[in-house]
Amino acid sequence: QVQLVESGGGLVQPGGSLRLSCAASGSIVDIKTMGWYRQAPGKERELVADITSGGSTNYADPVKGRFTISRDNAKNTVYLQMNSLKSEDTGVYYCNANLRVLYGLRYRDYWGQGTQVTVSS
Repeated sequence: QVQLVESGGGLVQPGGSLRLSCAASGSIVDIKTMGWYRQAPGKERELVADITSGGSTNYADPVKGRFTISRDNAKNTVYLQMNSLKSEDTGVYYCNANLRVLYGLRYRDYWGQGTQVTVSS
């Protein structure tokens, strides 16, 4: 089975920084895209940023210039450096990976359990 384990969430003041990590483990053959999504209270889950195995990145407009996504393919790990945090960045952040497992015929999405990020003074 595949597991995505996130870490790095917490409480931070506006203007502060946090770094999230997500490590994928299990019988993984290949990972295409890894990314971060977030869900604020009462809202739908939305894409924050994602990155391909080749390093191409994509960011949601509200986080451009403040967040940086990176990836270590050898470790099957994706990171999200979040700077200049705002109260509207508060939410549960979920890691996502589009991958293929051993003996699997196709790629599918896997999700982490989520980590809480709270930006408040």
